[in-house]
Amino acid sequence: MTNIPDSIRALALDGQGGCTAVPYERLSNSLSGDEAYWIHLDCGDPLTHDWLTSAISFPDELVVSALVAEDTRPRLEELETGTLIILRGVNLNSGADPEDMISVRLWVFGKNVISLGFRYLKTVQDISDRLNTGKGPKTAGDFVAQLTSRLFERMEPTLLSLDERLDELEDLVIEEPEARERMLIANVRKQAIVYKRYISPQRDVIGGLLNLKNSFLSGRDKRLLRETQDRVIRYLEHLDAVRERGQIIRDELVNALSDRMNKNLYILSVIAAIFLPLGFLTGLLGINVAGIPGADFEGAFLIFCILLVLVALGQVVVFRFFKWF
Repeated sequence: MTNIPDSIRALALDGQGGCTAVPYERLSNSLSGDEAYWIHLDCGDPLTHDWLTSAISFPDELVVSALVAEDTRPRLEELETGTLIILRGVNLNSGADPEDMISVRLWVFGKNVISLGFRYLKTVQDISDRLNTGKGPKTAGDFVAQLTSRLFERMEPTLLSLDERLDELEDLVIEEPEARERMLIANVRKQAIVYKRYISPQRDVIGGLLNLKNSFLSGRDKRLLRETQDRVIRYLEHLDAVRERGQIIRDELVNALSDRMNKNLYILSVIAAIFLPLGFLTGLLGINVAGIPGADFEGAFLIFCILLVLVALGQVVVFRFFKWF
């Protein structure tokens, strides 16, 4: 007898948007019938792999390996016995980084859907909540369409937050440009790159779903997927805009820091230019040899100080005349 994973959860779709929980005894004998089932499993459960290969009787071990693999990428594989779909969603769990995307793996066969994941994904819980309120998917195709749509709906606030962060950084660059802000801008651009790396393949997955030969998707399901595909394209364009805008803000920051440095160097150069002849005069008169003018005159020091002030003022007048500052 096959050991049953503790994480298994099976629901029978009633075709009206609702569901009923199914005991394992009934499930094992009903997957090839006329009813539609959703089975959710935890990839981390050590019994999941054995249950898939024995209870479901997968004809291809490679499919099972893909479903329980720790490292995955978005993909779509259409086989004679079913369809393998792997998608990724934003990690919205408490204390987690949103760019640490969570994968959800689907195996669609007949009227049934098996979903698997290593970590909790709120989108899967959304589907479960909809089913409990009678507003969930009615078929396997509806399940895939709704899950895909909800995955990207969940992404929108996270992606829009990148714009808000750029707005804040832009204000900082304009008001108080600091070198540390370059790292903040780089972090936003890095996040945009990570999101695009995972979202871009999912656009291809959705396109592949729309072109399946033996499609389990209805016309309504395909319309929802097209809406989702359009949303994905907009997200990718938005991420490109975030990267370009981040680069522009970074350039402005570099220019502001360069202008500040040039201004400081300019001021120092003017000061050095003013004190250069003064230093020459004081150095010349500071040598300990005979013949220094005013050495025996009591008011010579005062006269020399006045002379230095006049020389400095004369330099300022000359610099202003030539518009050197």
